[in-house]
Amino acid sequence: MVFDLSADQREIQALARDFGEAEIAPNAGEWDRQHGFPRELLGKLADLGLLGVCIPEEYGGAGADFLSYIIVLEELSRADAGVGVTVAVHTSAVTLPILTFGTDEQRSRFVPPLARGEAIGAFALTEPEAGSDAGSLRTAAGPDGDGWRITGAKQWITNGSFGGTVLLFARTDPDTPGPKGVSAFILDGDQVRVTREEEKLGLNSSSTVDLVIEGAEVGRDRLLHEEGKGFTVAMATLDGGRIGIAAQALGIAQAAYDVAREYALQRRQFGKRIADFQAIQWKLADMATEIDAARLLVYRAAWLKQEGRPHTEEGAKAKLFASEMARRQTAEAIQVLGGYGYTKEFPAERYYRDAKITEIYEGTSEIQRLVIARSILGLRSRELAQG
Repeated sequence: MVFDLSADQREIQALARDFGEAEIAPNAGEWDRQHGFPRELLGKLADLGLLGVCIPEEYGGAGADFLSYIIVLEELSRADAGVGVTVAVHTSAVTLPILTFGTDEQRSRFVPPLARGEAIGAFALTEPEAGSDAGSLRTAAGPDGDGWRITGAKQWITNGSFGGTVLLFARTDPDTPGPKGVSAFILDGDQVRVTREEEKLGLNSSSTVDLVIEGAEVGRDRLLHEEGKGFTVAMATLDGGRIGIAAQALGIAQAAYDVAREYALQRRQFGKRIADFQAIQWKLADMATEIDAARLLVYRAAWLKQEGRPHTEEGAKAKLFASEMARRQTAEAIQVLGGYGYTKEFPAERYYRDAKITEIYEGTSEIQRLVIARSILGLRSRELAQG
């Protein structure tokens, strides 16, 4: 086993880290308070190739591997998790599925603008009555000439307020309940309407909205994969997407550890640095250990995906452990800072708020445990064998 990053991966890591430290981290607190970051930031990310890190050069991307992309998400999320999730959804949940499941025409038409940042991607699966049970979605795509007319509502859509390309899931077969009647479509941003901007606990710099689709007309060229195979697209997308969210959790935890460590080395009580007290030393030791463990899980899952090997179980393990670790260790960072950790003078409280969502979206921790259990017990294989 080789644990070193390649020279190219280290270069990409340094690029993302330097940009995060210079352009994102100094502004993250203000963006949190303002509930948004300036849109020109996306242009800067695009200029550096960070909106298409793992997209082949022939489609306008940087042509790096999937692990490089995961490292970028870690570094961006270390600076501001809201920026990290914006890039994660754009890439993992929209660009990569089109690259994987699209026709040659769809890949040539939609992927280059996404990779270059000319359009930002939004992933529209969740509905008010279809969260973890995504197969129960109600948004309907009825026959309309040689295409479909789509009507429905979506909830908690990241990038939905400015997404230029929307990967949307709708039921094309009303007589088939559950996942088998669902199809995936590529819509333009002007085919959906924002009805509400969500007020959230954390990730305030990212946009999360409710959408309605009011009779959007789409042709056959907007159907992604095959009719009735939308759930296959969604599940494959989530398999890879949860690795990205695990990387986001990892970045948040790393940022919290950095702040706690630096504070412990400077803060003095009872005549010495608090880093000299065993109680603080043990907290920092646990934080460092759990962050390292999470990083190994996340990088392993990313490596498996880029090698084209099965990674459903490994991705679920990475997300489960990294997200719960981030929630625990951001809380410990606040504890190290004491009263200052509870104020907005330091970013620890923001890291704590940002970390919580990583246990919920792209599959809750409970769903991750279900995915892992079905894998280790062979239940998924048995279900597929039974049809």
